[in-house]
Amino acid sequence: MKLPIIAYGDPVLRRKATSIEPAEYPHIKQLVDDMFETMYAARGVGLAAPQVGLSMRLFVIDVSPFEDDEPELKDFKKVFINACILEENGKEWAFNEGCLSIPDIREDVMRKPDVKISYYDENWKHHEEEFSGMAARVIQHEYDHIEGKLFTDKLSPLRRRLLEKKLNEISKGIVDVEYKMKFPAVKKGR
Repeated sequence: MKLPIIAYGDPVLRRKATSIEPAEYPHIKQLVDDMFETMYAARGVGLAAPQVGLSMRLFVIDVSPFEDDEPELKDFKKVFINACILEENGKEWAFNEGCLSIPDIREDVMRKPDVKISYYDENWKHHEEEFSGMAARVIQHEYDHIEGKLFTDKLSPLRRRLLEKKLNEISKGIVDVEYKMKFPAVKKGR
């Protein structure tokens, strides 16, 4: 089932998400499937639970669209539950990022090329792995979501000020998107 994506300005995107336990979410696989379906419908490569209104430490990624540049990313699809970044290493590099919660805005963001992360998969199996390149970048972007951060937070104060009007319009629903969204500043009918 496709879920509506929460737009910029909603408080859930600024809240540090809470860890979850297997007993609390016996239907986690259905939620994961719904998140992948939502992400694919919006043509994204990652989606975090806060982006669908759930303040939980869960995100999904599929970076296989980058396999032309990094062949090892072929079929690279993963689920991260209760993730914790242990290390970020290397010389920061810029890449033009976007976000499904902030449509029509893309900006160069600096991130480290290597990441070591501890997480559980959808079967509650624990992993501690290292990732590099685009996989590391997408993981860091989605991890920021569960920490209550957005890619726009990494921009200079001047750049954020220049984007302020556009960001406010997004929160009011003044944006053209091809997927279902929930806008925090749109008044609900009576």
